Amino acid sequence: MRYYITDRSQLPANVSLLDCVARQLAAGVEMIQIRERDLSGRELFRLTQAILQLPNPHGSRILVNDRCDVALAVRASGVHLRGNSVAASRIRSIAPAGFLVGVSCHSVEEVRRAAGEGASFAVLAPIFPTPGKGPALGLGVLGEAVRSVDIPVLALGGVTKDRARDCMAAGAAGIAGISLFQA
Repeated sequence: MRYYITDRSQLPANVSLLDCVARQLAAGVEMIQIRERDLSGRELFRLTQAILQLPNPHGSRILVNDRCDVALAVRASGVHLRGNSVAASRIRSIAPAGFLVGVSCHSVEEVRRAAGEGASFAVLAPIFPTPGKGPALGLGVLGEAVRSVDIPVLALGGVTKDRARDCMAAGAAGIAGISLFQA
């Protein structure tokens, strides 16, 4: 599974976020997380609505970062929660059937907690060295996390095309990233 996390602040000046998302939709990326933290709820709603109107030939799922209200209002496929956000089970109690709830995790214990609280999947980071993200967890921790839960675990942080193979060999259900998809 390929999981694109948006960050328009990292795009070149001549590339729009909508163009970048459109390319990833055309390429068949399975999930796209709209992670534009600086936007107000209203602006995030408008952006997500515009993304949902783009051609989506492969049925990619669109998730909103940590704003369940926006995700539900725009009828996105789900929400991606920060590790210290409300429990996934709380979201499940108000969300429609099939609504995805992803959770950011930074340890095996956090992955276990996310699974126990009803997350659809976990994103574990950083697997490899990434500036400003703390020490890399490594492939061994990724493998341990994968084996400890029954939900998909995706690898994030320092993942390149070459390293993606190693993540999958460790048992990851997929890879997540910003620069990997926006480069």
